[in-house]
Amino acid sequence: MKKTSTRLADGREILWYDEHPDRDGVVRNAETTHDTRDLPRVVPASQLRYDALAGEWVTIAAHRQDRTYQPPADQCPLCPSRDGRATEVPAPTYDVVAFENRFPSFGSEPGSPPPDVSGPDPVAAAGRCEVVCFTSDHDRSFGRLTPERVRTVLEVWADRTAELGARPGVRYVFPFENRGAEIGVTLAHPHGQVYAYPYVPPFPQRMLAHAAEHLERTGENLFDAELAAERAGERVVVAGEHWTAFVPRAARWPVEVHLYPHRATTDLPALDEAQRAEFPVVYLELLRRLDALYDDELPYVAAWQQAPVRPEDGRDLARLHLRVHTVRRGPGKIKYLAGSESGAGAFISDVMPEAIAARLRELA
Repeated sequence: MKKTSTRLADGREILWYDEHPDRDGVVRNAETTHDTRDLPRVVPASQLRYDALAGEWVTIAAHRQDRTYQPPADQCPLCPSRDGRATEVPAPTYDVVAFENRFPSFGSEPGSPPPDVSGPDPVAAAGRCEVVCFTSDHDRSFGRLTPERVRTVLEVWADRTAELGARPGVRYVFPFENRGAEIGVTLAHPHGQVYAYPYVPPFPQRMLAHAAEHLERTGENLFDAELAAERAGERVVVAGEHWTAFVPRAARWPVEVHLYPHRATTDLPALDEAQRAEFPVVYLELLRRLDALYDDELPYVAAWQQAPVRPEDGRDLARLHLRVHTVRRGPGKIKYLAGSESGAGAFISDVMPEAIAARLRELA
């Protein structure tokens, strides 16, 4: 795989990841990837505001109200540029590309300090938001990619984690994919995103706090203990030599599956060759079963949980894993986050995790 960096018309960086550039005669440079559009430069305008009662940062990104929303397929901004129509990807084809989001939740000011002080005044939401397009084929979902392409995407996630994590002010890197209109996806083209946060988000922060308490009390890593218990239990869905996918015993969502590497691994760059080689096989099998659950492509969020950048944020406690969940609780039925979930933060599930795990095993 070859990585090439060029610029879009408004100055945003785009990264090309070509699987076989020598074989296919692909040449990526400023001339062959020239963006012909007349675009204004992206001016970061997001703010961080601290919710003192919840103890959490909230990002205000009002400019995102104007982002592209569910265009028809022939107007998709993530498809290759061709037939005189210029898109976000200035080339007639591509394997995988990553580029700075045109409507970012976080700005890109280099060297901005992280928001350590939780005062009442807004601060600049420094960081970076990238879009990752998995394929140039508008109609090919992640679950129908080839194992080679999934391996390429995994390498891109690892590369972006390492590069963004090295940027000043970044404390947490979060690769994820949203799929399906029911999830809230605004662009149907198969893609994901990578957020480089200037703080550790609430969910991983809470997990790491519990892991620290568990280590102090028992001397063992909480993530490792949970994985060992699940691997020995009845909720395993897919198991390989290096990865296991299971429905957690306290699943919040109607269908929720966690995918862990067996070897204790902090983040995506720390994956070894054996883990990287097996991941496409296990993950594609999991996605096939999820899509077969209701005889339809399942809308989902697939989110990588990994170590924060800083040691003082609990980096050594973290264990890399992927969490996949859907809001669909049955054919034509949606699990809405209503009063208990939205108002009190208390999830109530209508589905037994053991029943979902058994059904997914049957769909092998």
